[in-house]
Amino acid sequence: MRGLSRWAFTAVVGLMGSTLAHAQEPTGAAFGPGEQAQYRVRYLGLTAGTATVTVGAPMTQWGQSVWPIVSTAKSDDLVGVYPIKSRFVTYWDAGARRVTGSDLHSEENRKRRRQRIQLSADGAGAKVIKQKESDPPRESEHTLPEGTLDVAGATFALRGQELVVGRSYAYPVFTGSKQFTMSATVEGRETVTTPAGARDAWRVRVHTDFGGKLESKRDMVAYLSADAHQVPVRIEADFALGTVVAELTDYKPGRVVAVARADNSGD
Repeated sequence: MRGLSRWAFTAVVGLMGSTLAHAQEPTGAAFGPGEQAQYRVRYLGLTAGTATVTVGAPMTQWGQSVWPIVSTAKSDDLVGVYPIKSRFVTYWDAGARRVTGSDLHSEENRKRRRQRIQLSADGAGAKVIKQKESDPPRESEHTLPEGTLDVAGATFALRGQELVVGRSYAYPVFTGSKQFTMSATVEGRETVTTPAGARDAWRVRVHTDFGGKLESKRDMVAYLSADAHQVPVRIEADFALGTVVAELTDYKPGRVVAVARADNSGD
């Protein structure tokens, strides 16, 4: 069971919570400050931990007004793995509908590490700072496709789109060490039952390009509620080290906030 590690939480919580999508107009306010979704995470059929995704109050980061999207995860002490705690914050610019950067703080087997990513204004570059325990921080610069997001940001961007059966959406994603295109195809609608109850949901097939322990045997499947919020209610992922399922246990919508859309026309 030690194979659970942080890799399971990183990918699945990131999905809780581009080319085609950037060309479409968003449907409206699918989420806002105060929104909170709680999940039960199961690994190889056993309850492995819990995760919570919260949209925080507006704040300023790197001179930009952003909403912090905070994803936290904690392993269950009863499943026989060493303790895992993780906190990932995506800084979401609601006006421009882009990610300005992120902060990761994790503790695995009482060993801490952190990672900070600061994206350029056009999302075409990133400065990354990584640090383990008492080691000195390591900095690196990366050139990326314009409009690059992280996994959590891509998921929230998808939630703002008009989901249509048969339509595909694609987002350039950067993890801090790897860049790839995350694509999502809406396959249909069905009723999904989780601990939070039964909901009508969109079935979305998600293709990623993680490597190593995060390499997928097949595409992930995400179920997003077929309502105004389009919140993930169930995520199924089959990785190299086993199957992980995250199910919604509780959901509180956020407040609707009027956001002035950024003018990127260059006029």
